[in-house]
Formats: sequence, structure tokens, C-alpha cells
Amino acid sequence: MLEDLKEQVWQANRNLARRGLAALTWGNVSGIDRARGLVVIKPSGAACDDAGPADMVVVDLEGNVVEGRLKPSSDTPTHAVLYKAFEKIGGITHTHSSCATMFAQARSEIPCFGTTHADHFYGPVPITRSMTQEEVESEYEANTGKVIVERFEDVDPGAMPAVLVANHGPFTWGESPADSLRNAIALEEVAKMALGTLQIDPEADAISSYLLDRHYFRKHGAGAYYGQG
Repeated sequence: MLEDLKEQVWQANRNLARRGLAALTWGNVSGIDRARGLVVIKPSGAACDDAGPADMVVVDLEGNVVEGRLKPSSDTPTHAVLYKAFEKIGGITHTHSSCATMFAQARSEIPCFGTTHADHFYGPVPITRSMTQEEVESEYEANTGKVIVERFEDVDPGAMPAVLVANHGPFTWGESPADSLRNAIALEEVAKMALGTLQIDPEADAISSYLLDRHYFRKHGAGAYYGQG
């Protein structure tokens, strides 16, 4: 079942480790078949570059295992909440990549200081609110997804395919598992640049709105002209 999607999810998880975004078991990638309403995700506790395509677990959007001999990632409920809320996305990546996680632990958004960031993310990367004790002690993983969705009440998840969960780490999404991984790679790079910028000048100003618009919209949207597409 869903052999092609299993291959995509496995490759994305393997590349998550190979790109240095997930040490040990600290990360997972999933993909969804919208027609069937089924999600493929990495098994719980497995190193990202350990499991093979056959080890990927198929679940429904309620978290029930449809196919697979292993338990799905413990973050499956978070992925399910995001797939339900962001109906256009096809893949989700969760990491604890170093620089992005530093911002999450500081409970700080990642400022947009320059055009490299603006090429990929439309403005500062948002941070969620801290979760309450009740949210943590009850349905923690599902509530993680809910605080992300809450934060995106007035944010377009297409223009901002990334979020930092306070005291936790980043989630990114995209049209496919590979696209969500690409956004995770970009997120870690802009986080690294932002940290360096703040070290040089703690009072550095964010990019101007007109330069942000120019760089973002030359790559995205109806009038985009960057690249060969």
C-alpha cells in the first residue's frame, strides 16, 4: 500500500539525517495521500537513516495504524492536526536542528534580516505561545499541532511554510515530503544567518518591507520570474 509514498517518505527521512538536521532519532518526515486520507510516517524511535521503505508506517488522520509492523512516530498526532488544518500541504518535516531550535528554546521568532531569508520565507518565522501545563499533561502531541494552527490564524501557511514551537523545535511543510525537507534545510540556514547577524549587531534592523516583497514575490506568486518555470 502506498509504495511510492513510502519511498518518498523514507528518502526524505534519510536525507534529513544526511543533511545534519536530525541527530540520533531527533526528527521525522511524513507524507499524505489526500485521495485516501492516509499518512506515511517514520516509525517511533528509529534513526532517520536506519529504517527502510518497508518500515514506514501508514496511518489514518485519527492516528490509527492501517499498515506497518512498527509503531508510528510519537509526533503522528501533531502531523495529523496540521494535515487537517492546512489542506494544501503534502508533506511535513519535524527536526531539532541546532540553530532553529535555539530560537525555539529562546521563545523567539527568527527575524528576517536579509534577502536570503526573504527569498524563501515571507517575513519572520513565527514562534508559538508556550503550552499550558494542562495541554502538556493531556494530549500533548495533538495539542502541539493545535498551538501551531492557533499561531497561523492570521498567517498564510503557503507563504510561511515553517514554525517554531516554543521550547521545542521547528516544523516545516510543503507540497511533498521532499519539499517539506527543503523548507527545513532553508529554515536552518536562515536561523544560522540570523544568529550570526545578532552576534555582530544585537540591534540589527529587519529587512524593509519593499525589499522583502521584491525578493519573495520574484520567486513566488503569479508574477514570479526567478528560475526556468
